[in-house]
Amino acid sequence: MTVQEYEKPDASIDCVLFTLADEGLRVLLLPRDRQPHLGRRTLVGGYVRTDVDRTLEDTVRRVLRDKAGLEGVYLEQLGTFGSADRDERGWSIAVAYFAMVPDALVAEAESRTGTRFEAVPLDALPDLPFDHARIVAAAAERLRAKVAYSTLPAFLLEPTFTFAEYKAVFEKVLGRTVDQSSLRKKLMDADVLEEAGKRSVPSGPGVRANRPGRLYRLRNPEPVLFDRSL
Repeated sequence: MTVQEYEKPDASIDCVLFTLADEGLRVLLLPRDRQPHLGRRTLVGGYVRTDVDRTLEDTVRRVLRDKAGLEGVYLEQLGTFGSADRDERGWSIAVAYFAMVPDALVAEAESRTGTRFEAVPLDALPDLPFDHARIVAAAAERLRAKVAYSTLPAFLLEPTFTFAEYKAVFEKVLGRTVDQSSLRKKLMDADVLEEAGKRSVPSGPGVRANRPGRLYRLRNPEPVLFDRSL
């Protein structure tokens, strides 16, 4: 038997889309538009298309653009999930990713494409089809581990942000408070931020005077790892 005679399993990508709400970390879900599990909420995913995709990153970026209207988000490959049982249609292999999606990008994608995401808290996920619950759990574990020793929290923010906003995201993802002076010192010692001006504040009669917030942005477009966790 030649290699060409072996039956090939389905190959696809699944992507966990993380965003933030006041209450903490959330996952963006969309309803499935076909069987099996028509209408059930699930991760954004799609098949590898050998006619247009040269790499797996091509696949995941195409799927996010076409199915969710998202471009320019931070993406990280999580791992590979495959078995004869994860999909009732037969043997399948999925390469899982997670993405960091700021609120503004969610709103822009919904406004431009008509997509309607459901942002679900990690501790209130619905019954997800296939092995998507396992993928979400693995992605959340990876994210929370890396947040403690990298600049990954900034990728849930706008390109420029205040230190207070960075600290708030850090705490929401980890689910615990952090000492502000220790966090500031760690970031400044690592030289990962650069100043980006000041945020204007409202002024005029009846408006309480506030000091303009100093803005920062990342020096590096990719996450920077620290020598120890915060």
